[in-house]
Amino acid sequence: GSAGPRYLGFVTGGATPAGLAGDWLTGVFDQNAGPEIGSSAGDLERETLGWLRELFGLPDGHGGAFVSGATMSNMVGLAIGREWLGERLGVDVAQQGVAALGETAVFSGAPHSSIFKALSMLGLGRGALRQVPVRPDREAVDVAALRAALAARAGRPAIVVANAGTVNTVDYDDLRAIVELRREYPFWLHVDAAFGAFAALSPAHAPLLDGLAEADSICVDLHKWLNVPYDSAVQFTRRTDLQLKVFSNAAAYLGPLTERPDFLHHTPENSRRLRALAAWFSLAAYGRDGHRDIVTRNIASAQRVGARLAELPGVRLLAPVRLNVVCLALPGDQAAAARTIAETGEAFVTPTVYAGTPALRLAFSNWRTGEADEDRIVAAVRRALP
Repeated sequence: GSAGPRYLGFVTGGATPAGLAGDWLTGVFDQNAGPEIGSSAGDLERETLGWLRELFGLPDGHGGAFVSGATMSNMVGLAIGREWLGERLGVDVAQQGVAALGETAVFSGAPHSSIFKALSMLGLGRGALRQVPVRPDREAVDVAALRAALAARAGRPAIVVANAGTVNTVDYDDLRAIVELRREYPFWLHVDAAFGAFAALSPAHAPLLDGLAEADSICVDLHKWLNVPYDSAVQFTRRTDLQLKVFSNAAAYLGPLTERPDFLHHTPENSRRLRALAAWFSLAAYGRDGHRDIVTRNIASAQRVGARLAELPGVRLLAPVRLNVVCLALPGDQAAAARTIAETGEAFVTPTVYAGTPALRLAFSNWRTGEADEDRIVAAVRRALP
């Protein structure tokens, strides 16, 4: 059960009581949160987005909208970035199509798989992604190498996808240093902070997000560390005007595009579930302090479990436990070990490959995970050892 406290696969939260109540009422009210004619759903979504901006330390200038998950959030951010490329090159991509852009380049150090998927859907192509070298024994981009890649563009604009929390080791690009590169080179900065944005709630880890507020677009998943039911994510951008160029929808029955456009003009969906209500309930019920407690407890659990597992014979931690993910290698076949752990019924982990080494990931993001669960997780992993 992926909502359980010992489900450590992917990065998966659970459902808090308040989030679940909000989700139930979303079904009861059954509001179409796309057009605002006849519904107050849009006002509730705006208020929730404002609370989330405050939670992540973003300025009011960042517009946003709810979407289904990180893949769609990344796609929306990159779609706006695609329109920005056109603005720089004198091309109206929304009108003329992506072919009018010509050659495009998207730079990233350790991009999530959804970035490739988004580029494919947007017509930019998976091949537009140019992976930049990362720092030794890290997943964080080498900023000097990124600078060189941008300089080689000779002034032609590009898109940079920075990571605020990589999926294997929760590594963070130096966002401040990347922001500073914009003084020299033209690029759209998209930050994939699907779960890493919640480091803002941990005083010890909040500095990792220095520079996030100056990103052009940002991806944040809520069915991860906000612990609301699937599906729920948000996207933020400083260029809502370009967002509306991409996604605006014209029809007589919808009325004209006003100074406060309905949310159907912000994302690919015209019809939209009222995803904001579960998040509104969760934020109203627990506030900043309650969600900080979840984040800091999960980080502490990951650190304790990582330290305990590292003491088992043959177990190797492949990276420091930087936040809430333990990345390790067991003796033997990792996929088989993951199956053995799952078959105990005690825990679930996912296999991965880190720096060419087959590995296992244990991601802690459930509000219910406690120290008793840690004991059972360690015991389940021990059973998978030869």
